[in-house]
Amino acid sequence: MALLVEAEGLVKEYPTDRGVARVVDGVSLSIAKGETLGLVGESGSGKSTVARMMLRLIEPTAGSVRFDGVDVLAANAGALRAMRRRMQIVFQDPYAALNPRMRVAQILAEPFAIHGETPAGGVEARLRELLDAVGLETAALRRYPHEFSGGQRQRINIARALALRPELLVLDEPVSALDVSVGAQVVNLLKDLQGEYGLTYLFISHSMPLVRYLCGRVAVMQKGRLVELGDVGQVCGAPRDEYTQRLIAATPTMPGEAGAGSLQ
Repeated sequence: MALLVEAEGLVKEYPTDRGVARVVDGVSLSIAKGETLGLVGESGSGKSTVARMMLRLIEPTAGSVRFDGVDVLAANAGALRAMRRRMQIVFQDPYAALNPRMRVAQILAEPFAIHGETPAGGVEARLRELLDAVGLETAALRRYPHEFSGGQRQRINIARALALRPELLVLDEPVSALDVSVGAQVVNLLKDLQGEYGLTYLFISHSMPLVRYLCGRVAVMQKGRLVELGDVGQVCGAPRDEYTQRLIAATPTMPGEAGAGSLQ
């Protein structure tokens, strides 16, 4: 299967009063087109920093990133702007990610304005299509973010990420701020959207049950380093690293994950 994303030897350091803090230390990952790679670890392990370096939202101290064969870190502003149409991120906090002063129609139309693009059939038709894809009514276009629940806001965030028909979605703990039942609905939505749109996912989480359900492969991070990487069945069923073993032991089995067609 062709690779969409390749990251080699990613390092991120920040200056501190005591010198330099290395928060990511030599991480290498690849994601094939159409697959879901889970990136797991406890808070502070560096997983979100890795994701942001892969999208070049922050600059690595060292390492390389290629997207569909193109060097992301060497791209100039114009090339990076074009590349950003093909890679999007859904953030953890569905409340902070939406501008409270903008109606949903403005929020969803913003990517088209930024990239100077008019979708086939017009913007309004595309906005209705996006809302339908994430299970929201067209009437939502006239409303403000504060009028929605957390799960509905995250659906709006997902719709915005899909606006320009990207190939890669980075999902940065997209359900950790939601309650379990609502989070399960959003995870099932993500699974359906991947099948419908042929998306590639980098799914960041601290929950091994979610990773087992959604991902084909999993990478485990601890203190900025990659400690285990492999098929999700192998890593979760027979983890080699002691940290991975502890991480799995600390999280419960999720109802429906052992082969049911949906997450209950």
